[in-house]
Amino acid sequence: MDIYAMPGHLIRRLNQISVALFAERMARAGLTLTPVQYAALCGIRAYPGIDQAGLAGLVAYDRATLGRVIDRLEARALVRRDTSPRDRRAKTLTLNEAGQVLLEAAGPHVRALQPNILGGLDAGDQEVFLSLLRKITLAGNERSRAPLKPLAD
Repeated sequence: MDIYAMPGHLIRRLNQISVALFAERMARAGLTLTPVQYAALCGIRAYPGIDQAGLAGLVAYDRATLGRVIDRLEARALVRRDTSPRDRRAKTLTLNEAGQVLLEAAGPHVRALQPNILGGLDAGDQEVFLSLLRKITLAGNERSRAPLKPLAD
């Protein structure tokens, strides 16, 4: 079948592999965390007080789905959601102590599994692949239903 030579099919498959490796590693470590939750927690840690819309752009996730992710993190007492002092309609996010502890516990595992995601490539090929992947995602960013929107410093 020709789908095996199509970038979209292969990228979807690589995403499946990446998510499976993440889930396996977290389960072995006894941690309950998804890749999207990890990205959200990292964004909140980097930008304490970020609002949900800003976080959605920062991690390139659609706002509605990310809102449900934040609901689950808040229910687990990993994040705190407060009314923004600048816009009463917006909610700001900060890590609770449990969220910080979870991130610190998960970080080494997440970093260690990254080479496994590209396990069929040697170190040099991984570097080239990641460079090309960044180039492709940057070029297509505005076509995404949830484009990356870095925060202005």
